[in-house]
Amino acid sequence: MKPNQSTGANGRRHFVRQGLQAGLAGLAGASLLTACSGGKGEEKEVSPPEDLMQEHGLLNRILLIYDHGRQAIASGMPPDLAALNASAGIIRSFVEDYHEKQEEDYLFPRMKKAGQLTDLVDTLLLQHNAGRRITDQLLQLTKNPALGDADMQKLAGLLTSFNTMYRPHESREDTVLFPAFRKLVSRHEYDSLGEEFENNERKHFGQDGFETMVAKVADIEKQLGIYNLSQFTPT
Repeated sequence: MKPNQSTGANGRRHFVRQGLQAGLAGLAGASLLTACSGGKGEEKEVSPPEDLMQEHGLLNRILLIYDHGRQAIASGMPPDLAALNASAGIIRSFVEDYHEKQEEDYLFPRMKKAGQLTDLVDTLLLQHNAGRRITDQLLQLTKNPALGDADMQKLAGLLTSFNTMYRPHESREDTVLFPAFRKLVSRHEYDSLGEEFENNERKHFGQDGFETMVAKVADIEKQLGIYNLSQFTPT
């Protein structure tokens, strides 16, 4: 990373590095940290696929919010339309217009040019476009203060379709596309892409854009009563 591109205390890469360094220091002190960083004070950076996989984690939390809304409808309860609308807004701005655009601009063309995983890339792109069509409808439906029975069932169907598609979609990217992409590009190109991803994120969402989005999702989870992780532990 260039000196004038340091993310500072709020940057995602700095945040990850600081957590790693603190953990290593707690285990074996500063000497182990120096050894892991090559002995020259070098800091580990989050790679392009790691960036995208972290963003998949945020997407998964919104899928949980969508599950909650769908389950409410199935139980005959009105879902929190404002929470669903805010969640769909994050999907649109962060996942579709930014995260997926990164994949479409940087990963998909390189895979196609190399003739690797072309069928998978075609399917992923089709699913991106299908997801955007669903989000268009979700944003339209959930802006209403209340829904009739027909629209409520339509909403449930949209939430189900989105989640049914995106869970295998993101897992296939994490386990097939991203590892293949890492093998395809040179180390220099890989590092350059890491800087470009970081710059794009800062340009779109500010210095700590990812952390801001995670906080927004957490606020929605708290509003719905699904933030506490322990509640999902089987008894």
